[in-house]
Amino acid sequence: MKLTRRQVLHHGAAGSAALAAAACTTLPEGPAERPNILWFVSEDNNPYIGAYGDRLAHTPNIDALAGRGLLYRNVYSNSPVCAPTRFTILTGTHAQSCAPAQHMRANARAAGILQTYPELLRAAGYYCTNNSKTDYNCDVDPNAIWHASSRDAHWRGRAEGQPFMAVFNSETTHESRLFRPTPGRVTPDMVSVPAFLPDTPGIRQDIASYYNLMERMDGELAARLAELDEAGLAEDTIVFHYSDNGGVLPRSKRYCVDDGLRCALVVYLPPKWAHLAPARAGSAIDSPVSFVDLAPTVLALAGVAAPATMQGKAFLGAGAAPQRYALGQRGRMDERYDLVRTVTDGRWRYVRNYMPHLPLVQNQAFAWLARSYQDWDAARIAGTLDAVQMQSFEPRPFEQLFDCEADPECLVNLAGQSGHAHRLEAMSQALDAEMRRVNDNGFIPETSPLEGWHESRAPGAYPLDAAMALAATAARRDPASLPQLAAALGSDNEVLRYWAAMGLVMLEAAAAPLPATVAEMALSDPSLPVRVAAAHAMAVGGRSGEGVAQLAVLAGEDMPVRVRLQAINALTLLGEAARPAMPALEQAANASDEYLPNAAKYLLQVLRGTYDPYHPIFDIEAMFGPQARPPAPAG
Repeated sequence: MKLTRRQVLHHGAAGSAALAAAACTTLPEGPAERPNILWFVSEDNNPYIGAYGDRLAHTPNIDALAGRGLLYRNVYSNSPVCAPTRFTILTGTHAQSCAPAQHMRANARAAGILQTYPELLRAAGYYCTNNSKTDYNCDVDPNAIWHASSRDAHWRGRAEGQPFMAVFNSETTHESRLFRPTPGRVTPDMVSVPAFLPDTPGIRQDIASYYNLMERMDGELAARLAELDEAGLAEDTIVFHYSDNGGVLPRSKRYCVDDGLRCALVVYLPPKWAHLAPARAGSAIDSPVSFVDLAPTVLALAGVAAPATMQGKAFLGAGAAPQRYALGQRGRMDERYDLVRTVTDGRWRYVRNYMPHLPLVQNQAFAWLARSYQDWDAARIAGTLDAVQMQSFEPRPFEQLFDCEADPECLVNLAGQSGHAHRLEAMSQALDAEMRRVNDNGFIPETSPLEGWHESRAPGAYPLDAAMALAATAARRDPASLPQLAAALGSDNEVLRYWAAMGLVMLEAAAAPLPATVAEMALSDPSLPVRVAAAHAMAVGGRSGEGVAQLAVLAGEDMPVRVRLQAINALTLLGEAARPAMPALEQAANASDEYLPNAAKYLLQVLRGTYDPYHPIFDIEAMFGPQARPPAPAG
C-alpha cells in the first residue's frame, strides 16, 4: 500500500557599535579551543527527507548526516513564513514580542534593543558570515552584525585558527521555484495527493517538483560538507541542517497547521564535541524544538551566555534541557490579515483562531503563482470540491485540537469532544502562559504607536490580559457577549476598543442594532485601525452603505498604507456590497506598496466578474524578469 506523504513523514537587535566593530583577529580569553559552527538552511520545506521516513525522497546527504548525528523529529518554525522566522532566529526572541515583527515584511525596532547572536559571537572572537539572505523584519543592519553578509560570504575569510560561525542559505527549495515544473526522478504519477486537495495534474506536478527540488538542495549540502573536508575542518565543525519554515504546497507555508510549521533539523557534532550533545550519534530526539531555541543553542555551543531578552532555550551544550511545547503564531501574511496562536507537544496541536470569521485560506497573489493553488481555487469556483477540500475556504472555530499522529493533515478537530476536554484545557492553559511569558503584541493592530518592544511594555500601555480575554470573547462569536463588547467600545485603550469593534464584526447581523457609539468611532476614533473595525461592523451590522463609504475613505491614498490594506481586507469580506468603493480600489491598485495593489486588484476582478485563478495578479515579471512567468495551463 502506498502511504500518503504525511503518513510517511509521521511514521517512519543590532547591539552596540563596539560589538559590531569587534576585531575579527582579537580572540578573548577563554577555552583554548572552541567549535566551528556551520548552518546550512534550506527554504520552505517540510521533512521531505529519507531520514524522516519519506520513501519518495532522495536525500542521501541529509540522511547520512542524520546517521552520524542527531535527528530532531518534532521541529517547528515559530511562524509559518520566512521574515518573522528570521527575526526570531536572529534575536532568539519571538516576533510577536516586538511588534510589528510578527507580520510579513514589517520593520520592527530592534537595533540597540535586542542583541543578536552574531554580535555576541563576534564579541567572543568568532568570525561570523552570512551567505546571504537577511530579510530580518526589523531595523538591524546586516553589515553591522556580520563580518561578511553577501553571496560571497564564507568562513574562508577568517584569521588563521579563528573559530567561525557560517550561515549558508539555499534558495533551491524556495516557494518561487515551484512556479515552473522541475523534472527529476519523482514523477507526478508517483505521488499521493493530500485529502484536502483535489487530485489534479497541476497539484501532482507541484508535489513531484518539490521532491526533485529537495534532491537538488541535498546536493548543495554535500558541496558545503566537501569544503569542510578539503580544508581539514570537518571534525572541528558542528553542522546544522534545517529548513526555515514549513513547505509551500497549498495550506502549508503561511498556515498554523503542521504543514506550515513542521521543519527538518539534523545536527552533526564531531566526536571531539560529542559531550555537547544530549544523546549519542545516530539518535533521534522526540522532544519539541522550535527556532526561537537556535540562537541560545549556538551561543551555548560557543560558551557564550545568552542575554535575558532571548526567550528560547538551548537544546545542545551545557544546561540544555528538553522543552514541553513549541509556540507558533500567524499575523499578517503578505496582503492578508489573520491572528492565530498555537502550541504543540510534538503529537497534539492546539490552535486558537482569534479571527475565525476568516477562512483559513485567503487569496494571496504571490502564492497563487503556483499551479497547485490555481487548480484548487479553480475547483472551488467550479463547485467540484468535496467537503474536506472546501473546509479551508470556510470560517473556522475559535479552538481546534488535532492529533497529528492519527491525523497528520490536521483535518479532524477534536475540540469539544468530551474525551479530549482535559487535554484541550491543559494545552489552552499552556498557550495562555506562553503568550503572557513573551508579552504577545499580536493584539495590537498594525500601525498602532503601541507596537514595539519598549512601547508595549510601558506601564499601562498594553493591558495584555484584558486584550487576551476580550479577543477570546469576540472570537467565540456569542451574541450574549454583545453588552460586554459594547461596554469595551468606551475603553481608553485603543487595543480594547479595536477588539470590541472586531467582536461586532464577527457577530455580523447578530450585533444589530449596533451600539450608538460605533458610527462615531468609524468617523473619528483617534486610532485608524479602530475606525476600520468600526466601519466594518457597520457594514455587516445593518448599515452597509455608511460602513462601505467610510471603508472607502480609509482605503484612500491619503491614509497610511497598512490602514488602507486593513480597509481593503474588510471590503473583500463584504463581497458585492463593496462595489461603491471601487474608485478607492482603483487608486490602491496603482500604489507602490508590495502588498496593497495585490489586494485591490483581486477585489476589483471579483467585483467585475473577471477573476481567473490562472491569470496571476502578482507581477512576477517586474520582480524576476520575463523568464519567471509561470507557463499557461494546457487546454
